[in-house]
Amino acid sequence: IYVHKILKSKMAKLALELLTLENNVFKAYLFWSAILVLKMLFMSLLTGFMRFRTMTFINEEDILDKRLKVKYNDPDVERARRAHRNDLENILPFFTIGILYVLLDPNATLAINLFRAVGISRILHTCVYAIVPVRQPSRLLAFLVTVFVTIYMACEVARAVY
Repeated sequence: IYVHKILKSKMAKLALELLTLENNVFKAYLFWSAILVLKMLFMSLLTGFMRFRTMTFINEEDILDKRLKVKYNDPDVERARRAHRNDLENILPFFTIGILYVLLDPNATLAINLFRAVGISRILHTCVYAIVPVRQPSRLLAFLVTVFVTIYMACEVARAVY
């Protein structure tokens, strides 16, 4: 039992050392996570902007001009909403697996570039889908970068515990 307590405390200390600003991998994770949070907040603003630009409101109380009616399906608004939903489906798993990946003390160059790839690919995904729509495979490629990086990190975490 005593050995178990020592090992447990050493593991906790190692984990705490990894979760400091002295660790470049953790710093990169924090930076790209902050960028992605800002990006998701931008998506809410973009959706609101699209609603006002197209005068598409889904709630009666949002309509200031009584001549306008509630409207649910403007293509530009729906595109912004789909891009936002896609962020939620892809960025939230990245946040979760990314912090677990940091705890593995991975190769710094690889980890930093994985985090960078996810951040840039999510920004590109929004640009080619919601801001200035570009034909496929641009959106697919941007989407797949995040998927493959997240799968890779999840496999590394799973492999580390088995």
